[in-house]
Amino acid sequence: MASDLRQSIRDSATALGFDACRFASADAPWSAGERLAHFVEQGRHGEMGWMETTLARRAHPTAMWSEARTAIVLGLNYGPDHNPLPELDDRSAGYVSVYARGDDYHELIKGRLKTLAGQIAARTGEDVKVFVDTAPLMEKPLAQRAGLGWQGKHTNLLSREQGNWLFLGVILSAADLPADAPGDEHCGSCTACLDVCPTRAFPAPFQLDARRCLSYLTIEFPGPWPLEFRTATGSRIYGCDDCLAVCPWNKFAAASRESRLQARDGLTTPQLSELVALDDAGFRTLFSKSPVKRIGRDRFVRNVLYAIGNSADAALIPPTQRLLDDPAPLVRGASVWALSRLLEADAFASLTAARLDVEQDADVLAEWRGEVR
Repeated sequence: MASDLRQSIRDSATALGFDACRFASADAPWSAGERLAHFVEQGRHGEMGWMETTLARRAHPTAMWSEARTAIVLGLNYGPDHNPLPELDDRSAGYVSVYARGDDYHELIKGRLKTLAGQIAARTGEDVKVFVDTAPLMEKPLAQRAGLGWQGKHTNLLSREQGNWLFLGVILSAADLPADAPGDEHCGSCTACLDVCPTRAFPAPFQLDARRCLSYLTIEFPGPWPLEFRTATGSRIYGCDDCLAVCPWNKFAAASRESRLQARDGLTTPQLSELVALDDAGFRTLFSKSPVKRIGRDRFVRNVLYAIGNSADAALIPPTQRLLDDPAPLVRGASVWALSRLLEADAFASLTAARLDVEQDADVLAEWRGEVR
């Protein structure tokens, strides 16, 4: 019986460590594809060109795989054991998003999904495919359709049981299994997530402009940031949790029980003085098996330097000044901006006069001349 099969799949998911398992139709009509197209048409995806090139495949689950009939949506809780936002008050330390403080969740979830998918294929006799965030499949609308929760006003999935802290994975199956009831929206009149955003990245409830989002800027954006976002980032050096952490539904959430998602030593409040000294080898060692590693050392140190510029800590001037000769123009430019914030005006003017004669990169020269907007 289908009900017995679904319960068997749920039991297997629980045994593998998943915190939620629900079912949705993979081939029924939905409006998520139209909303995504509108998002891209408005340019709100920024430099994430892959969203535009894969738009047709993202429009519907069956555009990814025409034989898909059922989506089994899995959730894994990564909730912290404390509210992380007070950590932002320590300007000597960098802030790493909660999701990136442990092992890379892609690898953790993918292995378990493959195991579960194999079991489902054996039980149903139908083909399956596995997805974890890196493929052009819209997991959050599928999760809402499956009843794991709903997409809140901050556009992230929100669960009454897990709060905001939920990783998603999807197994598409050619088997036609009964669907669960979809999730209803329970944000009500609350606007806490919209109000807390330091860059005003939400044009309206349930809408995001990624170009203004600090998670996008710290992770996806490849170049020097506009000035307004540099000051707004504070000490955030990888991702941003503000809109997630303030959600009132988190009061019902529990801390993650997955050991591999627990924060590594040194990633709860990593010291800027240590991070700014990272070379490529040191960066790779520190962030081995971490999602942080994918942005590379240069982009990461750029973020660290913006945080240093907001630190008001004169002790960080010497290590920042050493990066004026870094091989990467992105790093040199960020160090210029950080020094413009840390040095007295006369000292920075003298340094500018000396460096204009040796700098060759146009973007870095613009930083020295104060021409960046």
